[in-house]
Amino acid sequence: MNIILPKKLSGKPDVINDARRITVIGANGAGKTRFSARLMEMFPHQAFKLSALRAIFPTTSINKLEGSIDMLYTEKSSMTHIVRGAAESELERLIFLLMQDEFIDMLTYKAQLKNGQNVEMPHTRLDDVLNRWIEVFPQNRVLRLDGKLLFSNESEDEPYSSQLLSNGEKTVLYYIGAVSYAMPNAVIFVDSPEVFLHHSIMQALWNVIEEMRPDCTFIYNTHDIEFASSRIDNVCVWVRGYDNAHEAWDYRIVSRSTFPDEIYFDILGSRKPVLFIEGDEMHSIDSKLYPLIFTEYTVKPVGSCDKVIEVTRAFNDMQAFHHLDSHGLVDRDRRNEHEVAYLRQKKIFVPEVAEIENILMLEGVVRTVARHFHRNEERVFQRVKRAVINMFRSMLKQQALMHVRHSVKSSVEMRIDRKFQNINALEDHMMDLVHEINPRGMYDDFCRLFHDYEQREDYAAVLKVFNEKTIINNSNVATLCGLRNKEHYVKAILTILKENGPDADSIRRAVKECFGITDKATSTEK
Repeated sequence: MNIILPKKLSGKPDVINDARRITVIGANGAGKTRFSARLMEMFPHQAFKLSALRAIFPTTSINKLEGSIDMLYTEKSSMTHIVRGAAESELERLIFLLMQDEFIDMLTYKAQLKNGQNVEMPHTRLDDVLNRWIEVFPQNRVLRLDGKLLFSNESEDEPYSSQLLSNGEKTVLYYIGAVSYAMPNAVIFVDSPEVFLHHSIMQALWNVIEEMRPDCTFIYNTHDIEFASSRIDNVCVWVRGYDNAHEAWDYRIVSRSTFPDEIYFDILGSRKPVLFIEGDEMHSIDSKLYPLIFTEYTVKPVGSCDKVIEVTRAFNDMQAFHHLDSHGLVDRDRRNEHEVAYLRQKKIFVPEVAEIENILMLEGVVRTVARHFHRNEERVFQRVKRAVINMFRSMLKQQALMHVRHSVKSSVEMRIDRKFQNINALEDHMMDLVHEINPRGMYDDFCRLFHDYEQREDYAAVLKVFNEKTIINNSNVATLCGLRNKEHYVKAILTILKENGPDADSIRRAVKECFGITDKATSTEK
């Protein structure tokens, strides 16, 4: 969906193309609520508003937006004969809708059985909502009794009504249930999505909710920097002020590729350490994958490898100001062990594979995706392994040459970075460089090493040195896992991570081990 933002104080309004998630952020009083309200006016038949702060407390005001929970309740309650009490809050009206739909589904099921149809018990909207809610609060239980929903937990024997749930429990129930009623292709406006939610569940919860409705666009209104930084594929609009006379806003789309202004704007309110990564926020695989792997960090894309190193150093130099222990993360590319060790001393994570595509080809990742889609993981991995090693074998000399080029470049830069008394001394030194560096000897060494890897079929060693962007496509891993192409394979990995189940744990463990990071190490860093 393409969204034209509201009137701007200077210049034409910005247009956000193919938007799926937009976060409107700004200080209290900056005008972000008016900004979101103006956006809502642009979608008279698609806007669907969520506000937990309003929903869980009794109110006499009615949300009159077309298709809202309040309007659905008004419509359906006037047509039903189900006995009901007063629904004083939007949450209570939502529960009425869920129970009424459940009642109708059960009546339909009973009629089908009576007519002799061989039908299974339907899986209802209420089933789905409660199952998702229990995933967030696994210690809780739900009982359907006499047309009511009653709740209990492991420490309580006596069930109780939804009114006695905590505000956080009510909020999660409200969000999951309400989103299920949003109209197709809705633009869902969420006011203060962080309210009543503990930060430990907030990111995972919104990932689940967004996955529930892939047809919808989510627009969040918040002043919580940590929430804004937690969204994946998110466009962040920074509202800095509002001019009432001109009904226009001072705002801009925040770019996180520069340092330090936007970086500090986005991060300093965070209580988590920061992980700076390569790539940009909108297009790179890095920015989609790493926030779901390194959930204990606030992950920030900053551009190039050199920028990651520079920003990490600068940010850690200012640790006395912000008290955040920060790291960087870069691809290994063709770095040797000495270069990798140097970067790791500077708090830069470097993987034991060449680049981001190879991380998606780790044995633990391939096996998990195959298993997730009910494929024989051993057969899938062995075929992927064979394809990758054959590909590496066919490109071995080319790969060796590229490693030589990197080594020569590093050696030349190091050898000429010294003082010379005059130009003659520099020329003499340059004349001797070919003999000192010996690129032919390097090439022969790399060829022997790479031949050893492919002859031993050492898959991990090949991934460590093989720089090839087509590795996912040419290995046929997507098709073997039952997926259409590379894009679907990458999306499947991201979806598994967002679901946060046992398969997500397997993928995280495989990726973190690739960086030499254990759960014990990450918990120590927190």
